[in-house]
Amino acid sequence: MQTFLKETLNDLEQNNLLRRLKKVSGSMGREIVIDGRRVLNFCSNNYLGLADDPRLREAAGISLDEEGLGSGASRLVCGHLSAHQLLEEKIARFKGVEKAVTFSTGYMANVGIISSLFDRHDVIFSDRLNHASIIDGILLSGAKMRRYPHNDMKALEELLKEAGDYKKKAIITDSVFSMDGDLAPLDVITSLAKKYNSLVMVDEAHALGVLGRNGKGAVEHFGLEGAIDIQMGTLSKAAGSFGAYCCGSGDLIDFLINKARSFIYTTGMPPSIAAAALKGVEIIEKEPSIREGLWDNTRYFLRALKNIGLDTMRTVTPIIPIFIGDADKAKEFSRCLFEKGVYAPAIRPPTVPRNTARLRLTVMATHTKEDLDFVIEALKKARQEAGLT
Repeated sequence: MQTFLKETLNDLEQNNLLRRLKKVSGSMGREIVIDGRRVLNFCSNNYLGLADDPRLREAAGISLDEEGLGSGASRLVCGHLSAHQLLEEKIARFKGVEKAVTFSTGYMANVGIISSLFDRHDVIFSDRLNHASIIDGILLSGAKMRRYPHNDMKALEELLKEAGDYKKKAIITDSVFSMDGDLAPLDVITSLAKKYNSLVMVDEAHALGVLGRNGKGAVEHFGLEGAIDIQMGTLSKAAGSFGAYCCGSGDLIDFLINKARSFIYTTGMPPSIAAAALKGVEIIEKEPSIREGLWDNTRYFLRALKNIGLDTMRTVTPIIPIFIGDADKAKEFSRCLFEKGVYAPAIRPPTVPRNTARLRLTVMATHTKEDLDFVIEALKKARQEAGLT
């Protein structure tokens, strides 16, 4: 075993793919301290800046005083607390559906939802760039997986045509792709699903609080409320807390409560986390000006990046990749940028396909115009030092 471990780690290091944890001190704001050095934070999914918002801290503190720290048991035993119920009721109302249920993480949500709803008699059509948790959920389900090229609707329709006879068919997609920043064409996907009698599941992890007139996500952005069978999302990004949810019909949620193993066989999330998430969702709903600030920053930053000739790929969201291609060069670019006071890690295989390494910058509502200008200048210098010009 020891030889296997060492050989694998050495192989990763030789290919510049070995990752190491960096210690972050303090709160997850526009600036963070990494290994003792203060840098601008341009890699967090804390899009609205709520992860260190005092109102979320206050909500968590009140819950701690009233309900303690841990939930003590799985939700179906005695771990279903008032904080969980209030959060789920709020999500259902906000998303305009009958019911919602929360999971401890987005990974657990996707794995639990997919593996409980589908089996070897079913077929699932999955975008090639879907998140790993979706892929793992499909693999655990035993369903036939048919992957279509990223956002290629012609290819998806051909696969649907050729699907054959299955008990259930489903199209599963991220709504915002976390490494590319582009959107799934949900309007076309729902039309194809209707035409070929397929269910649709959408992962809104990077869309909740960011997209849609009211911040409800890409489903709202495309005007598809009521047209999506299964909506999943996370509370750890724009909502500033932790955990995930699935929402839809009452029957769907009751089914998951009884069948999703990642819900049944785990302790419920701490009530203070649920209380903080509830406050995050309330802020998303009541304070659209924060989201407007995020989009002002995003548009400003994207224009500046394009003006200096950086390839931002297909992004139309606050997730802004800077395409490099070579993993070694991406890592060096990131290192040079860090030396100038900006943290934006290199994203390398297997997170992204081979030869598509990139920096992944994320804009936050709390970034100032001075922050954005500083990063643009740092990118110019770091690009030169990394030999990318």
